Amino acid sequence: MTGLDSLIAKSLKDIVKDNLGNATYERIEQRLFERHGIGFTQAVEDFGKLDHVLREFFGGGAAGIERKIIDKIVILEKSKREEKKWITLEDSRLIELMLKSLGDEDKKNIINAVIGEPKIISDILEISKIPQTSGYRKINSLIDDGILIPEGFVTIHDGKRVTKYRSIFENIVISLEKNKIVVKVQPTQASLKESHVMQIVCS
Repeated sequence: MTGLDSLIAKSLKDIVKDNLGNATYERIEQRLFERHGIGFTQAVEDFGKLDHVLREFFGGGAAGIERKIIDKIVILEKSKREEKKWITLEDSRLIELMLKSLGDEDKKNIINAVIGEPKIISDILEISKIPQTSGYRKINSLIDDGILIPEGFVTIHDGKRVTKYRSIFENIVISLEKNKIVVKVQPTQASLKESHVMQIVCS
């Protein structure tokens, strides 16, 4: 699952339950399994299948439901003046995840090390000046959260191919507006293109 979709998936299940109810959620999940042999979380990776089931249930109203649900998780700002898009995180779970990641000095240094250029883990640890044991654990945590994603390989001295990782964001801005913490992220162009959710819902 790509980075943005992985982040969105963390909130999507609960948002669907909150907005459509448990009974409808269970029917959607059952139909996904009947038609495609996958669960709800897996369907986020292949959002076309979830979209297909939602259209089966709600017809032409499915597109509006999808946008309403996604808007409760993230809002993509469509500014014609800026070539690069900004996403505002709306769901409290995502905001908390991002604040915890950036509040951890090691994780913040890891993210900064791979913004703009993918690197292998040993180089990330060296640049970040983080011990291997805790460094590997924190990098794996950022990968699990979808903040770091694999991008290509490099062949090292013994002939082994090692995965390179990059951040899905180019910039992150945290501000306080009317006593509310606002988190905006600027995803890389590749992250937007790779996101099944953004391609379908924001088209």
